Amino acid sequence: MEKLIDAIKTYIMQSIPDIRVTDVIEMIILAVLLYNLMLWIKNTRAWALLKGLLVLFAFILVAYLFQMDTILWLADKTVNVGIIAVVIIFQPELRRALEQLGRNRVLGFLVSDGGKVMDERFTDKTMNEIVKASFEMSRAKTGALIVIERKTPLAEYERTGIVVDGVVTSQLLLNIFEHNTPLHDGAVVVRGNRIVAATCYLPLSDNMTISKDLGTRHRAGVGVSEVSDSITVIVSEETGNVSVAFDGSLKGGLDPDTLKEELRRITAENEETGGRRLKILKGRRRHEKKADK
Repeated sequence: MEKLIDAIKTYIMQSIPDIRVTDVIEMIILAVLLYNLMLWIKNTRAWALLKGLLVLFAFILVAYLFQMDTILWLADKTVNVGIIAVVIIFQPELRRALEQLGRNRVLGFLVSDGGKVMDERFTDKTMNEIVKASFEMSRAKTGALIVIERKTPLAEYERTGIVVDGVVTSQLLLNIFEHNTPLHDGAVVVRGNRIVAATCYLPLSDNMTISKDLGTRHRAGVGVSEVSDSITVIVSEETGNVSVAFDGSLKGGLDPDTLKEELRRITAENEETGGRRLKILKGRRRHEKKADK
């Protein structure tokens, strides 16, 4: 009996693999990556593709069980082409996923952009002018789309519009978005304290959770926030409601004080992150100068 118990213990001990700390870390990393991949697939058109692929694999499995050689030969020849086709079809989703990964704060800190800091800081005066103009347009039910650039450059969208290069004032914003004027259609891009361009075209979000009651203006505001770290102020032409889009999310039904709080909170986070990076860069330069001496 004792020999049997010893044999069982020996078998169990030999069956259990040696688990190292790095193995545990590796499993955690893979689990997090797999979880985020499934979330990404579920929130994009890739979810429908995945269900279609499962049906196709089930069909191929049936063909394998019943030895349908012609179908198996066709599946074998088209699998490589199919992978390339998937990459081409879902290029926008893959690009958006990589952009979101690149905007991650941890990676952004490790991979520095060379210390590029916005020359002109977004001031409280500029914020007040945008809030004032937004609610004046809200009362008149004038649609507006104001994109505030942060760390991610918006030059590709700026090029689709008309150059303005004027100081941000409520009067200028009201004139730009006035009905039946040449610049009222499209978005305004704000960099620092200046309006750099108007009538800019923005990418539309394909997020299915956005309410169907919201139109193209709101989808454009959310869309540009999905591909950049910009802040977008949106004034609805139908209801006059003021909303703010940031990081792919939309917060609506704002009053002047709430809009100011949202803009101040988001820009404060940006300045805090940029300030830490600037201090690190200054420290590096001091060490380099000391080394040169």
